[in-house]
Amino acid sequence: MLRTIARAHGAAVLIPLTAALLLSGCATLGGKKKGDTAYVARDVETLYTEAKERLDNGQYKIAAALFDEVERQHPYSEWARRAQVMGAFSNYMNKDYDKAIESAQRFLSIHPGNKDAPYAYYLIALCYYEQIADVDRDQKITQQALDALTEIQRRYPQTEYAADARLKMDLVNDHLAGKEMQIGRFYERAGRWLAAQIRFQNVIDKYQTTSHTPEALYRLTETNLALGIPEEAKKYAAVLGANYPGSEWYQKAYDLFGKKAPQVAAS
Repeated sequence: MLRTIARAHGAAVLIPLTAALLLSGCATLGGKKKGDTAYVARDVETLYTEAKERLDNGQYKIAAALFDEVERQHPYSEWARRAQVMGAFSNYMNKDYDKAIESAQRFLSIHPGNKDAPYAYYLIALCYYEQIADVDRDQKITQQALDALTEIQRRYPQTEYAADARLKMDLVNDHLAGKEMQIGRFYERAGRWLAAQIRFQNVIDKYQTTSHTPEALYRLTETNLALGIPEEAKKYAAVLGANYPGSEWYQKAYDLFGKKAPQVAAS
């Protein structure tokens, strides 16, 4: 899906050209290896076309370098603007996310109102999204992904990028909720009931539309009973029963209260 969107974008901003190929990364120039010398000055169309062909052939690192060279050799041309966006995309495809973000941010700083700005914001969000780690690791990147996706929604709510961002935000929120649950369960196992409750309450307050909400309600029921606050436990059990009556977590809450659970849920 990501590639489809990116290629569709590329088709919208690229102008078909025919030109000679620039020397490849492993070619020689004047008896020297390509890596031993700077790129030879080329006309912008030839240089840009070679970069695009490298990108189409999956040579993402070379393509990114060539798009950068377009910008370096022809900084005030229309091609330089296009090259910034396509260079960012090439780095994204090469999984060099830091460079992709840097390129996209540079484009936005120079051309904030450009028609390709929504795509640049989207590309930044994708770079963070692709780096989301499992719940056992620090979730800084996950939060950055959520912030970037939210920014797309705020700035460009009617675009195709915002539609995809909404789908990804649901997954990111579920991921963040999962991290809160993991920490809460750890505290609960250690008998740190109040610390556990803070994490479970975060899920209810911030991520209540995620798949983790039923368990969070159950865990709040469980921890309040452990703290000797049965009335609070009953409130959470009631919410659980009203919203998720067929879930395994309500059944567990029912077992905690025994035969009183149906009356608790109805109250």
